[in-house]
Amino acid sequence: MADLKQLVNKLSQLKILLASDVAQQMLDGIDENSLLQKIIEMKSRAASENPEEAESKKELEFIGSADILRMAGDIATEKVPVPVEVSRSPEFKPEAAEIEGKFKVSEKEITAVTGIDDFTKHFNNRLARIKKILDRRQGIKFLSSLEDIGKNRYMSGREVAVAGIVSKRIATKNGNIMVELEDGTGTVKVIFMSRQAHGQKSGTFDDAARIVNDEVIGVKGKLSHPFIIANEIVWPEPVIKTERKFEEDFSVAFLSDIHTGSKLFMEKNFLHMLKWIQGRVGENNSIAGKIKYIVIAGDAADGIGIYPNQDRDLQVLDVYQQYSMLFNMLEAVPDYIHVFVMPGNHDATQRAEPQPPFDASIIRDFRKSNVHIVQNPSFMSLNGLEVLSYHGTSLDSVIAAIPGLAYSRPEEAMTELLKRRHLSPIYGGNIILPSAKDNLVIDKTPDILHMGHIHTNGIGRYKGVWVVNSGTWQSKTEFQTRQGHMPTPCKMPVFNSKTNKFTTVNFS
Repeated sequence: MADLKQLVNKLSQLKILLASDVAQQMLDGIDENSLLQKIIEMKSRAASENPEEAESKKELEFIGSADILRMAGDIATEKVPVPVEVSRSPEFKPEAAEIEGKFKVSEKEITAVTGIDDFTKHFNNRLARIKKILDRRQGIKFLSSLEDIGKNRYMSGREVAVAGIVSKRIATKNGNIMVELEDGTGTVKVIFMSRQAHGQKSGTFDDAARIVNDEVIGVKGKLSHPFIIANEIVWPEPVIKTERKFEEDFSVAFLSDIHTGSKLFMEKNFLHMLKWIQGRVGENNSIAGKIKYIVIAGDAADGIGIYPNQDRDLQVLDVYQQYSMLFNMLEAVPDYIHVFVMPGNHDATQRAEPQPPFDASIIRDFRKSNVHIVQNPSFMSLNGLEVLSYHGTSLDSVIAAIPGLAYSRPEEAMTELLKRRHLSPIYGGNIILPSAKDNLVIDKTPDILHMGHIHTNGIGRYKGVWVVNSGTWQSKTEFQTRQGHMPTPCKMPVFNSKTNKFTTVNFS
């Protein structure tokens, strides 16, 4: 039910006032979000009809009792969305329907921040866990702490290997790169000599240009107090993963960035994809029939208030209706296919990562036993196939920080995260919840690393790990046009367990 005081406060932010003839009794029985949507729609319609007048208008707008009563009538008579048809061709015999779904999703405890100590514990935990990965590297013995170097316990000229978290990276006036490492016991300054000083054949200097703040690395080099002159960077990248063999022949489809509610959501294409999965349309039915799992990596809905003037880009201005639209479409997924839905930065949950699953206010009465609402990120085992799925908000900061990366090749940026064994190494690049345990560390190497966020498909492989970005179901936005981004909508990557390969099915 709409509350008069709350409605007044919300409308004042939109420079809209309720007239004095609007009383609480008029609002009884009216859904507040639906009423707000109607008011915003009326304002947007007026602005589109008279843009010059709307641009020059400085005074507050008023909504009277007649407007409220008319909108209440519209809300009462609105139809419930027509369910998406769930059926399949009688000739379609999906092999996946005969396979038992055996899956497990690893849940992380998401705790609230209580003080500055949580930040310290967060980074100490990151350092300790990634340093353990570095310590497993054969042939390298890292010093147990940086304290001994700071106290001059080793003579200059000695070869050493150290590990720590990057607190600073700067270019010196001599053209070198200096990186400061710390580990809680002390700090050390590492110098990466320029190509001119170190010889054209050395790539260490170029590697140093790819170091980012807050990541954990190892360095081998020679002591020259108070510095270490580096000759090698050791990243905690995975060892080569051997190709998996699976008894069952099944496939996993990957989606992200659906953006229901947006005017640019490509609904017809999405519905066509759902019909294809049901075996009702199109070719490649042999691929459709093997799909046992669908993983959706965030930005399921477009959200409300994510960026300035977003209401101009929305077809559905009620966030709850945006999710009703999504869940209504997911009803069309056959029961034998398990669907995993996680949030992204556009979704209606906390912005800080890790993000909890959608709460009851978003899910409401949607219940389907084969649709699972999970955290961002989530590590899941799907009939033995290990998938790490993360929305990918950190890709923005990684692409900006590391030379040579681009939005057109998301798989390369994802590989850099895999090399660092962390989903969001640069603190401040996106909002992170600094809990005592850093839940964005990649402890276990997956078979597939899956992301979305940047609306561009990309598939690659690194050390035996598939990296896949599943693009989007939203056409190009005005922001992307200004930035020169080229999204690749409606292209769905599908991984098959027997061939150990991806096929991209194009619904564009």
